[in-house]
Amino acid sequence: MSINVNEITDAVAEMCMEANFILGDDIIESYHQALEREDSPVAQEILERLIENAEIAKEEKMPICQDTGMTVVFAELGQDAEIEGGDLTEAINKGVSKGYKEGYLRKSVVDGPLERENTGDNTPAVIHTEIVPGDKLKLTVAPKGFGSENMSQIKMLKPADGVEGVKDFVVQAVKEAGPNPCPPVVVGVGIGGTFEKAAFLAKKSLLRPVGEASQEENISELEEELLEKVNELNIGPQGFGGKTTALAVNVETYPTHIAGLPVAVNINCHVTRHKERTLG
Repeated sequence: MSINVNEITDAVAEMCMEANFILGDDIIESYHQALEREDSPVAQEILERLIENAEIAKEEKMPICQDTGMTVVFAELGQDAEIEGGDLTEAINKGVSKGYKEGYLRKSVVDGPLERENTGDNTPAVIHTEIVPGDKLKLTVAPKGFGSENMSQIKMLKPADGVEGVKDFVVQAVKEAGPNPCPPVVVGVGIGGTFEKAAFLAKKSLLRPVGEASQEENISELEEELLEKVNELNIGPQGFGGKTTALAVNVETYPTHIAGLPVAVNINCHVTRHKERTLG
């Protein structure tokens, strides 16, 4: 199956705008569920404002949040697919540039983390490419704001720390983040692999819809327990207290070395954004 780079560019551009304008139904539904659980009038009012904000953004086609993020793209490329007309990475970055310009989205990327000169079009994106069976190209665009990204943590636990060590680290990371990531948050947790694999797993786990538990029973139980512990912190919506510090805790795992237990925490703010399309 041949996929032209222009098709990729257009799809990415559209997804950049859609992700920033339209919050997923899973997040909206989780707001409503949280609203029913909350006892605090302040927490209830904040959740109502978040729902209203999302509705206005969708209707007016304007950003849900002023921080329209650094664009993270997950590309699952079928091994039998053929990209024609140019380079995949270049096509994705052209799409990000087009989407952020046409959508009047804030350009937040600087060229060189030390020199810090704005690139002017929110490129380059952070692109994770995976070769998979088939002849399609699945693209997921996930803009990531840095109020939440800056709260990320990773720790190389010892195997002896076990599951209790994992729990303690995750809860402590959310506690230390406090109101900074604009709760209610979605907490992504990656366990296993190597240093960088754990961080990737934590990031990728945030793509899972809120309310969809892990298919592994022991991991789904861990997610449920962590969510309960996190919400007991009483940080609440926007940090003003309440039962809803997190909407979900998503955990992804990978085999690791006999001497290691890497754990990463990546937090998404209340605007958990991602859109996906399959081309070909």
